[in-house]
Amino acid sequence: MASPSVTPEAAPAPTGLKRFGLGSLRGVGQVDFQPSVWTSLLILAALWVESWEMGLFATIGAVVSTLTAQFLNVHHDTVTQGLMSYCGVLGAIAIVVYLGNHPSSYVLAVVAAVMCTLVTATLGRLLAPFGLKAFTGPFCFVALVMVLGAPSFERVWHGTPATAITPAVPKSPVVSWTDLWQGFFANFSQIFFAGTWYVGLIMLVGLFLAGWKVGIFAVIGSVVGLLTAWALGAPAALIGEGIYGYNAVLTSLAFGVVLLRSTPWNHLYTVVAAAASTGLTASLSVLFKVFGSHTFTWPFNITTWALLAAVPLLPRITLIADDKS
Repeated sequence: MASPSVTPEAAPAPTGLKRFGLGSLRGVGQVDFQPSVWTSLLILAALWVESWEMGLFATIGAVVSTLTAQFLNVHHDTVTQGLMSYCGVLGAIAIVVYLGNHPSSYVLAVVAAVMCTLVTATLGRLLAPFGLKAFTGPFCFVALVMVLGAPSFERVWHGTPATAITPAVPKSPVVSWTDLWQGFFANFSQIFFAGTWYVGLIMLVGLFLAGWKVGIFAVIGSVVGLLTAWALGAPAALIGEGIYGYNAVLTSLAFGVVLLRSTPWNHLYTVVAAAASTGLTASLSVLFKVFGSHTFTWPFNITTWALLAAVPLLPRITLIADDKS
């Protein structure tokens, strides 16, 4: 997901309907930084496989965010590439996962999608002078506010749904082969709050459709997340559910595909970043649990912002953006 603050290249403007359709669909793939229509279709299909609720709310988030961007006359390339709708996709899914499927949830999903679009523009603008991008930060901010505030409103809060509860799991760090292979695939699906391994497999196929490099760095992120969590002694059951690896996948895609040039030093930096996001996942999980919130993709955002901000002082680490300047 690129920053919407970047000035798009001149191109023939697609018609309003085509812009809306492409922007809505690509918003799904842009969660993983990919504007590929085929990647987006496979990821969306995987969400419907996980459950009709997740598929529907993802669709609502994509559609509402795109409509909001079009209504506010955001540049057509930014809309068409899905750069204003990817956070809305996550925001709407978070509503059904953490607040449940109730009539009020559909209203909240629309509100979340609209707010994610606005905050995407705000955060992109604020971070641009520092050479940083919004990533999934807008979604994290909006979801944090809505999920924390929901219990205060009787017409919104219906108790914590089963989808939002991590069941009590054995604390044993002894990882089985099943934990490893299921966790490897679940690391991809947990980006969208889905913990089913075969849903992650479908998403991984979609990432490879975007290009072999995309698929390889997604795999690297998942493996680094698994190995780091295992090395630190994380509960095996949570490793198997993808809880400790999804931020590593996003971080690996960000540095390996979007941000850095393809050099050995940059590849090593990508691995370090992916491992760091895994460790931070545990820390933030403990922190957010204290006041009833959830980790979301905060570990990915914080790790990427911190290590991206350090790049200007690290001559061996080079940005793709430098090639365009």
